[in-house]
Amino acid sequence: MLVKTKLHIPNIRSSLVSRPRLMRKLNEGMKAKLTLVSAQAGYGKTTALSEWVKQQGSALVAWVSLDKLDNDWSQFWRCVMASIQESVPEFGNLIAFLLDKESEVFFETAISAFSNELLHISDELILVLDDYQFIDLPVIHRSLGYLLEHLPPHVHLYIASRTDLAIPTARLLARGEINLIQMQDLRFELDEGIIFFKDTTDLSLTNDQVAELFRQTEGWVSGLQLAAITLKRSDNIAESISQFNGHQRHISDYLLEEVYRHQTESMRRFLLETSILSRMNASLCQAVTGETNSQDQLERLEHLNLFIVPLDERRNWYRYHHLLSDFLQRIVAGEDPDHWRIIHIRAANWFENQGMDEEAVEHYIKGKQAEDAIRIIERIFPDYLQLKSTMMMRWIVALPESSYRDKPMLEMFYITKLVGDGEWDTAIRRIGQAEIRFEALRNTMPEPAWKQVMGNLYYFCGILSYLQQNLPRTSHYFELVESYLPEGSSFQYQASKRYQGYDHFTDLLSLNNDLVDVEQFLLKWIRSWGSKKNYPFVGYQYVTYCALLYEWNRLEEAEVYLGQALGREDLRSNIWLWIQLNLEFSRLQQALGQENGANEWLTQLKSNIDSPDYEWIVRRIEAEQALLSLRRDLPREALDWSATCGLSPADDVYLHRLAEYLVLAKVLTVSGRPEEALHLLERLYRLIDKENRLWDRIQIRVAQSVAYRISGQGEASLKKLETALKLAEPAGYIRSFVDEGKIMVEMLSEFTKSSQEGRVPSVSPEYIGRLLEALRDSSKIRPSKNEILTEQETKVLSLIADGMLNKEIADRLQISNETVKFHLKNVYRKLDAHNRIQALQQAKQSGILS
Repeated sequence: MLVKTKLHIPNIRSSLVSRPRLMRKLNEGMKAKLTLVSAQAGYGKTTALSEWVKQQGSALVAWVSLDKLDNDWSQFWRCVMASIQESVPEFGNLIAFLLDKESEVFFETAISAFSNELLHISDELILVLDDYQFIDLPVIHRSLGYLLEHLPPHVHLYIASRTDLAIPTARLLARGEINLIQMQDLRFELDEGIIFFKDTTDLSLTNDQVAELFRQTEGWVSGLQLAAITLKRSDNIAESISQFNGHQRHISDYLLEEVYRHQTESMRRFLLETSILSRMNASLCQAVTGETNSQDQLERLEHLNLFIVPLDERRNWYRYHHLLSDFLQRIVAGEDPDHWRIIHIRAANWFENQGMDEEAVEHYIKGKQAEDAIRIIERIFPDYLQLKSTMMMRWIVALPESSYRDKPMLEMFYITKLVGDGEWDTAIRRIGQAEIRFEALRNTMPEPAWKQVMGNLYYFCGILSYLQQNLPRTSHYFELVESYLPEGSSFQYQASKRYQGYDHFTDLLSLNNDLVDVEQFLLKWIRSWGSKKNYPFVGYQYVTYCALLYEWNRLEEAEVYLGQALGREDLRSNIWLWIQLNLEFSRLQQALGQENGANEWLTQLKSNIDSPDYEWIVRRIEAEQALLSLRRDLPREALDWSATCGLSPADDVYLHRLAEYLVLAKVLTVSGRPEEALHLLERLYRLIDKENRLWDRIQIRVAQSVAYRISGQGEASLKKLETALKLAEPAGYIRSFVDEGKIMVEMLSEFTKSSQEGRVPSVSPEYIGRLLEALRDSSKIRPSKNEILTEQETKVLSLIADGMLNKEIADRLQISNETVKFHLKNVYRKLDAHNRIQALQQAKQSGILS
């Protein structure tokens, strides 16, 4: 397959010019994490790296020649893994999930697994990424930056690029872990230029003439090579040399024109028509040009050293030097656009016949054959939807909208990406246009299929309204979904074992300031969807509503709804929802005074994780345990967590790790490092303030007020507390303050006192009173045995005492069998029992049952 040529070290004609200085500079990369070879086209980056890696004796070498098709998360890492497998065949067998589209969202898990896999390679490994300038996807840049931070010492990354590297490397540079090779390092020195003309050409140039060429080209390797090719045909070398003037672009165009002009008509046509190919072999060239002697033409070009690079040992596959390819494409696209289109179609036909769908689509699009491009895209859509969504999106954007007006799934995919990328206004406009078009399809599609289309469209309308905090409109569209698809949209059934760390669709507490409206909305859809047996989408409503009830300090109600949610088998299919529900339950236990039970719950949760993101989920759970340790006044345990969690207050912060960094800030605060905590908290606040995330803003302002107080800055502490209270009062937030415990009582008391000293109160005394009352009530909670069972758990226990089976209890209480099991597990845990008999005995001894 063609992809294999990406993984071969280019078989560039060995140079007779020894470049020991450059080779030594490249050798220095074996003491660094990253060697960046950065220069414009024609400076010999690929040649230098190719010659250097072939001199490395014992080290393993993995090489990837990148192109624009690799500007996709899955494709990029697929190539990187495959390149390593060339030397280490078993590499990556256990981390196939690295290629999943979902890993793009939360890349740390995937790259951590990748880094761990590298640890199993015993030899030194050199990984070369050539032509990195084709990569501009931010998540790839960030993931490579993350890899560099965790790269094992025996692995060395070499990147060649025509553009500045977008990978965050400031910290590596400060630590001396980057080896920079730039244009001045790649240029020929004068002595190397003299050797080049003396030993590799038939030209008899004086040292002065070489020096003049050297001055004109500034040691530019390709410029000197082009000059040599041109001067071989010159009758007056001195005059020809005098014409080499101007900037590199001018010189390259001039010299390439000279080289091109002196080829035969047949060769010029061959060059022009094959210039559209990023890689080529004889069969492909014949399909594009119609010439049966294509292999001879390729070998002739190589013999002439005409900027063509063989890509494998057998010389089946080649590519043009980028300078030559760009030059030729400008000619053919400018002089004959119709012919440009035709040769792209020929290339597309060849690729499609070879089963190379990606390349075929690329060429069909450039050849303006939208219908053929759409035909392939529809066929590969299910696979590429998950693995190569970035590539799919680029294709759809490049196609005229009219080409997929009657292709609902492609339009839906476009809208999905717009929603996920936060381009909501564009998504709304597209949805409005799509609704009109899809309505017109009613008479051309079977009724069930048409309803499926409309139901899915209204689902996205609902999600957009949800994100825009318009809950009445959200409900309107969800009602339409129910009308068109009574069993639900396929998107509402989506399950995933991946843990993204964050989900916009659950976060109404931050996205909406009117929590009364939020409660009505959530209750409506929990009641509508809660009775559906296999409907994991309702889990989003459960997670949010339980968090809201907890925040409002309505703990018994929260326990009831958590019981319903945790008793649903379908919610286990979405690992993110399942973990969030369990984290919420552990917080609830802690708030009810069951601190040991909360910790045991989290420990048990860690042992029952079925997800490729196991390590990330464990880190999230352990952060929650550290927070619980702080609330249990066990700072030593929290401090131990901070030493091993892999987080630093100086890290770049991302939204999906907000909860962990907030815990880290709190640990720093109580461990004598409040200044570091405050610096971290301020960066977290800037992160969430851009998105007007109310709940998170309150949480961070509260944490800042505590940190200022502990650091002895009383006035700053009260200012931050005042800001948090002003934000929180309209929505009735309680637990954000209560969970801080005793120190919050002191701070609120001081705040009340300062407000009474002649200042206009910015927060109502009634609200402060509610918070202080909740804090007093919270301090009274103790895990005595006659208080720990909820009302529903006591009912279940009473029915067990009556000899009822689980199904009979479910029927009597009108709850599901899974909910009965959930309550029963809680009863066993709280009473330290292992079966029904022990539970009944403990309950009678404790006075719970008579």
